[in-house]
Amino acid sequence: MLARHLDPIVAITTAPGRGAVGIVRISGKDITPIVKALCGRSLAPRQATYLPFPDEQGQVIDQGLALYFPSPHSFTGEDVLEIQAHGGPVVLQLLLARCLQAAGETDEMTGLQRLAGLRVAQPGEFSERAFLNDKIDLAQAEAIADLIDASTETAARSAARSLSGEFSNEVQALLDKLVHLRMLVEATLDFPEEDIDFLKQADASGQLQRLQSTLANVMQRATQGAILREGIKVVIAGQPNAGKSSLLNALAGVELAIVTPIAGTTRDKVSQLIQIDGVPLHVVDTAGLRDSHLPGVDEVEKIGIARAWGEIESADAVLFLHDLTRQNTPADPDIAAGYRCGDEVIQRALADKLPKATPVIDVWNKSDSVPADVHAAAITSGRTSVVISAKTGAGLQKLRQQLLQVVGWQSAPEGVFMARERHVQALHKVDSQLRRAAKQLSARQPALDLLAEDLRQAQRALSQITGEFTPDDLLGEIFSKFCIGK
Repeated sequence: MLARHLDPIVAITTAPGRGAVGIVRISGKDITPIVKALCGRSLAPRQATYLPFPDEQGQVIDQGLALYFPSPHSFTGEDVLEIQAHGGPVVLQLLLARCLQAAGETDEMTGLQRLAGLRVAQPGEFSERAFLNDKIDLAQAEAIADLIDASTETAARSAARSLSGEFSNEVQALLDKLVHLRMLVEATLDFPEEDIDFLKQADASGQLQRLQSTLANVMQRATQGAILREGIKVVIAGQPNAGKSSLLNALAGVELAIVTPIAGTTRDKVSQLIQIDGVPLHVVDTAGLRDSHLPGVDEVEKIGIARAWGEIESADAVLFLHDLTRQNTPADPDIAAGYRCGDEVIQRALADKLPKATPVIDVWNKSDSVPADVHAAAITSGRTSVVISAKTGAGLQKLRQQLLQVVGWQSAPEGVFMARERHVQALHKVDSQLRRAAKQLSARQPALDLLAEDLRQAQRALSQITGEFTPDDLLGEIFSKFCIGK
């Protein structure tokens, strides 16, 4: 524990701005003297008391509720005082200033400062104290921030499940099985003559297989949770006037992007957060892709095309939009003039620029403007394809489901707990170590010291999820992204 973790801390814990109620929270060791100074009296533990909050001259700043939670029965595990007042920013700043001032005043009974060293809390420091004092583990602490930041109902419910300990319980169950298997393997190291028979009798191989099966289930649910938390970046790409902006508007349900028949109308990206079945999607409309050396392409459009490719390269999925009315025709004036900027050229560029793992869905737009036989001819590429009309909405639901499918969304919302990318990476590390262990265990002459080390590394990686083995710099990285007062 660092020295700063011993300081008493104070902060406004409600969001900035005006509101009906605002809260100022103090956490520290033995805060009774400052409680009396701020409230004018002692407080009964865990009971709300309505009273005035005076300044240093005795003039009332506000009236509200005060709650005192003595250690260890508080959120942080330390003594905690919460002052609930009216939610005006000036009122709350006055109360915060009064807390800091009262802390430095001399207590008449002891002759000492009421709460020496009281300072304004850093982002996430209350939750960090809760973690350090074993009130919550690291996965639960992260779930607090995820619950606050949740952009969909499904994400919020999943974060609440993680906060209640569902994810941590799954991890702990894996740890218990892994520790038991380690005990079996390491016990045999003292009896080299009987090691193989002992492991066979204990069904070490079967235990390892069951552990791997359970891990696979947890990994699958954690991956879905990471999708819920991070969302999916979906970039709409294609030639000018293929209907990219119309598709964004249709998916979002509002008129976000300007739609005109003029090529190059969209000059820069237009983004919108939408949700499909509770999964957040960051949908990005980009400038039409064409040869920037064409006549009529000005400097602004060139920048837009360059930015479009930048967005495409960082996408989790790409919707490659095609115009059905242009299929097998010179309808595009650029193509009619002999310039190589059609869908085939874009497709080759996508293949060159995109990571192979990034899914691309061919979306054939304007189905309302061409006969059905043109639809059938268009989707013979063998890639994932959907025929739609951004104008009428035909095919949009199928597109939404295809999009969820290609990015790996599988689980029902009830079975998903919120997880982060670091959790998923840790689980993959565990999986890799267990695979090595299984290979070692199945060898004719297993090297038990290597097997024991593989299991130890797996346990270490798994323990990092809940914070049992977590470097201080990682803790700083995690909690610094919390909001102040939480």
